[in-house]
Amino acid sequence: MPFTPLHMGPGMATKAVLGRRFSLVAFGVSQILIDLEPLIRIFRGDAILHGVTHTYAGAIPIALLAMPLTRWLYPWLARFANYQVSAHQLHWLRIAPRAGWPAIAAGSLIGTLSHVLLDSFMHSDMRPLAPIVEGNALLFSISLNALHLGCVLAGALGLLLWFGRTLFHRSARGNTAGHD
Repeated sequence: MPFTPLHMGPGMATKAVLGRRFSLVAFGVSQILIDLEPLIRIFRGDAILHGVTHTYAGAIPIALLAMPLTRWLYPWLARFANYQVSAHQLHWLRIAPRAGWPAIAAGSLIGTLSHVLLDSFMHSDMRPLAPIVEGNALLFSISLNALHLGCVLAGALGLLLWFGRTLFHRSARGNTAGHD
């Protein structure tokens, strides 16, 4: 993927399905963390951009790092986001002031593992099952256009479902602050 943005589509769809049991903020933090290695390798001019962080074995420690980082950053990010939506009179978009550990763990783990899966379809330098298997059986098994379109459609569907669900629950409860 061209870095993190397209990975957020499947994250939004997951948020729509799992609701409060999944932190989209943690998912996003994990996307950024896992792509630090390729970014550093680009600046260094390395031939191989996707190393150990883009394996399933390497994705788990990244998720474990994302969990406390998200927990620490979350209140600040929530305040910033809520200030922005309030300034634009979009109070229904407010997010909860904090997220629980289970939701953060789900967001972080699903974030890093799905990142490796999606990147496996398009990056020839990836070995997602290393050190057990050195190849990449998923490489080019679907077209790049189909992969990107799938991520965009997942994001659009996820946003529609998430906003619909959020509006329904908030109107039923009269609540003004809720999901992350």
